[in-house]
Amino acid sequence: MNAVGIDVSKNKSMVAVARPLGQVVVKPFEVRHTAIELKKLADLLKSLDGETRVVMEHTGRYYEPVAQYIHASGVFVSAVNPLLIKEYGNNSLRRVKTDKADSIKIARYTLDNWAELRQYTPMDTVRYELNTLNRQFSLYAKTRVSLANNLIALLDQSFPGVNRWFDSPARKDGSQKWVDFAAAFWHAECVASVSCAAFTERYRKWCKRHGYNFNADKAAKIHAESREVVPLVSKTETTKLLIQEAAAQLLAVSKTVETIRAEMLRLAKQLPEFDTVMSMYGVGESTGPQLMAEIGDIRRFAGKQSLVAFAGVDPMPNQSGSHESKSCRSSKRGSPYLRKTLFVIMTILLQNAPADEPVFQFLDRKRSEGKPHYVYMTAGANKFLRRYYGKVRDCFAAMDSPPPVESWSIPD
Repeated sequence: MNAVGIDVSKNKSMVAVARPLGQVVVKPFEVRHTAIELKKLADLLKSLDGETRVVMEHTGRYYEPVAQYIHASGVFVSAVNPLLIKEYGNNSLRRVKTDKADSIKIARYTLDNWAELRQYTPMDTVRYELNTLNRQFSLYAKTRVSLANNLIALLDQSFPGVNRWFDSPARKDGSQKWVDFAAAFWHAECVASVSCAAFTERYRKWCKRHGYNFNADKAAKIHAESREVVPLVSKTETTKLLIQEAAAQLLAVSKTVETIRAEMLRLAKQLPEFDTVMSMYGVGESTGPQLMAEIGDIRRFAGKQSLVAFAGVDPMPNQSGSHESKSCRSSKRGSPYLRKTLFVIMTILLQNAPADEPVFQFLDRKRSEGKPHYVYMTAGANKFLRRYYGKVRDCFAAMDSPPPVESWSIPD
C-alpha cells in the first residue's frame, strides 16, 4: 500500500510517498510539469511494490496535466476537494505550511481514506472546452456589467437618462441601441442644439446606418427630453473621447460575450444529454450549456447527493447535545459558477413556470411558508439538481455506454 501525496502548484509539484504506520517510502521531492519529469514520476510510481494510489487537490487547472499523465500511465489517481485536505488532521497547535508538509499531509489523507477514494477520469475534449468557455463567459459577463455601469455614470454627467430611453433588447452581435446612440450623440447639446426636424432627419439616417427601426415620434420625444436635462459637464473633446471609448469597450466585450455564448451552444449540442437537459423547464440556450459545462459527465457522481454537494446547495446539519437547529444553512462549498446558473433558472421558474411544474410547485410552497428568499431559492436548486441527475442518468442508461475517457496518451 503506497500512498502518494502531491501538492500541486502552477509549474511544479511536491511529491511524498508514505505507507501505513508512518513509514515514509520516498521523502518529499519536487517535480516540474514537463514531459520528461512527469514520465520519471510515472515510472517511479509504477516501480513501487504493492498497490499505489495518488491523491492531489483539484485546484484550478494546475492539477490536470499531472493527473492526466499519471492516469494515462495506469496508476490510480484521485483529485479531491481542497477543503477536505485543509480540514484533515488539524490536531496540532503549531501551524506548519510548506509544500513538503502539505505533500506528506495529503499522503496521510490517502492512507486514512484509501477505500473511499474515487478514481479521476479526464474530461473528454468537448466537456473540457465547454467548461473553459463557461469560465471565460462568466468573466466577460461580469466585465460587461462593469463597463455598462461605467458608461452610464459618464452619461449621467453629459446626457442624463439617455440609457433609459431605449428598451430594445441586445442583438445577437451584442450591440445595444442605447450604447450605439450614446456613442453618436454623446452630449445633450448634440441633440438640443439643432431643431427637432434636423435631429429627426439625423436620427433617421443613423437608424438606417445601424440597422435600427426608425420612429419619428421617438425622435421628437428624444429631442424634447434633451432640452429638459441638465448636463454636469460641457461639450468638449475630452467628454467625447471618454464616452466614445467607454461605448467602444462595452460593445467589444458584449460582442465577445455573445460569441462565447454561441460557441458554448455549438459544443453543448454535441453532448448526448443535450436534448434531455434542454427539455427541462427554465433551461435555455444560455443556461443549458452552462449547466453541462459545470456539472460535466453526470456519471462521475456517486448519486444525487454528491451532485447537490458539488453545487454547494446541500444543507449543513446543526445538532449538538439536546440542541438541534430547525433550519440548516447551505454549505456553499461547491461550484459558485453552478450555483449562479441554478439561481438564474430558479428566477425564470418563479416568473414563467406553469403551475403544474414540480420545481415551481416546490419553490412556491416554500415561499408561501414564509421562508426567506435565499432559503427557498437554495431548496429549489437542490430539488432541480436531483431531477437533473435522474433525467440525465436515465438518458445515459438508455444509451448503455461506458463513461467517455479522453484519448490521451503519454508521448514517447
